[in-house]
Amino acid sequence: MFIGNYSLKVETNGRGTYEITDKIQAMAGRAAANSGLMSVFIHHTSASLIVCENADPTVREDLERFMARVAPDGDPLWQHVAEGPDDMPAHIRSVLTQPSLSIPMSGGRALLGTWQGVYVWEHRTGPHTRQLTVSMLGDQPG
Repeated sequence: MFIGNYSLKVETNGRGTYEITDKIQAMAGRAAANSGLMSVFIHHTSASLIVCENADPTVREDLERFMARVAPDGDPLWQHVAEGPDDMPAHIRSVLTQPSLSIPMSGGRALLGTWQGVYVWEHRTGPHTRQLTVSMLGDQPG
């Protein structure tokens, strides 16, 4: 059964990861599904979603350093620089990661592992407001 679509806005201060685990857990709790599936989708081509370790922030820092090697800002290879030297690298980073996540739910909770957190990964160097849609399917009590 379809439970609903919900909007979520995430304010970023520039490149980096922004944890949204508590926000999606709260949405799962309000949905109160006995079992189901949550889909989280970001409506942008220069930011993405990741499930990542949430205990040690150096994991996300290392991911950022890795992406800087894969898609460096200002590389003369890039033709698409309409919005600055971070424009094309942001698109590459989002294509290599993902715009959506599917997370199982049970007992009114998103079933994440002990060390898993859900993050918006901002790939642009400046601040942005990122729009997400959270859709839930499942069976509700009663």
